Amino acid sequence: MKTSTLREYAKLIAVKGVNVQKGQEVWITAQLDQPKFVEMLVKECYAAGAKRVSVDWQHDPLTVLHSKYMTQSAMNELPNWQVEKMKYQAEILPARIYLDSEDPDGLKYAKQDKIAQEKIAKYPIRKPYIDSMDNKYQWCIAAVAGKEWAKKVFPNERVSSAVEKLWEAILYTSRADSTPIQNWERHNKDLHSKCDRLNSLGLKYLEYKSSNGTDLRVELLENAQFLAGSEKTLQGVEFNPNIPSEEVFTTPKAGAAEGVVYSTKPLSYQGALIENFHIEFKNGKVAKVYAEKNQQLLQQMISMDEGAKMLGECALVPQNSPINNSGILFYNTLFDENASCHLALGRGFSNCIKDYGKYTQKDFDEMGVNNSMIHVDFMLGCDDLDIVGITKSGKRIQIFRNGNWAF
Repeated sequence: MKTSTLREYAKLIAVKGVNVQKGQEVWITAQLDQPKFVEMLVKECYAAGAKRVSVDWQHDPLTVLHSKYMTQSAMNELPNWQVEKMKYQAEILPARIYLDSEDPDGLKYAKQDKIAQEKIAKYPIRKPYIDSMDNKYQWCIAAVAGKEWAKKVFPNERVSSAVEKLWEAILYTSRADSTPIQNWERHNKDLHSKCDRLNSLGLKYLEYKSSNGTDLRVELLENAQFLAGSEKTLQGVEFNPNIPSEEVFTTPKAGAAEGVVYSTKPLSYQGALIENFHIEFKNGKVAKVYAEKNQQLLQQMISMDEGAKMLGECALVPQNSPINNSGILFYNTLFDENASCHLALGRGFSNCIKDYGKYTQKDFDEMGVNNSMIHVDFMLGCDDLDIVGITKSGKRIQIFRNGNWAF
């Protein structure tokens, strides 16, 4: 891939992704196989006015080793230096950039039960800092073409060819292969117009139906709204949390979903793939799950806490979108969720609530915004998916017909 093209992509992430503010710190999380692109991104962050740019390197093989050889008690400990790091982050509110390039099967041989227990043990310590930073800082998840990921997506290609093809797919679907900043300005305008349309309807429920067996009704929160594309922090700084993004989403009412939903794409969770699964909701919570592959991991996911059994997001994505039209299964939630309508189990988005800056976490809990340590998207979009919105008065409005917008 041309260096000049990658530099423009790095600039997009720094300027439109997190929108680095003058004098702000930037924290980047990346895999070890991405040093050159990280260099470009760091340079663009400084060019945008960053005070300091720090990089946290990750490497899945080390996570596998830790899960095999560390004791559970050692894994569950949160060292003081990590607590102090969270305190520092909550104080300075750095812009956070997460570069996604890992192997979809990178944690296939990890001890998933130990990793789950580690998260459960550490979450009560991390939660106060997560809540204190909510909606106060910019963040962006974007992708970089890793070798193992590329070979998963293009298994019949040589490594170099697979990486090039994955780069092409990333840049195309991220609207970054030419004039990326201008592309995103237009794209955000289009997404926001769809939000305005949906928010004008006064919807109380969404009903999902498709021939694969999906038949689900989800209740929406009365004071929630649909969001898409760029968002704003409480301080008024605009940023794009996901590059790419095709979704228009809202936070539903926790514990208010009934029916069954069938997945239409594999779910990459904790470095392993959950495939061909469906989820049944009763009395608003997950009552039953089934997966042809990694059912135990799916069971583990919904058992992380009480909120993991309830929905935290309803996202609308047309089948006629760049990612889906590419015909590529990315085995990566950032991309696959933006190719298809999806739902998320776990934590809801408090910024979907109108005037969200006026409320506390306790207020959000009482309103029905789901609270959980997880937020996991899974895809249900398909070519014959119909979605009907139902208003308070019972009026039925076609939102999606045959997998695409009905308006």
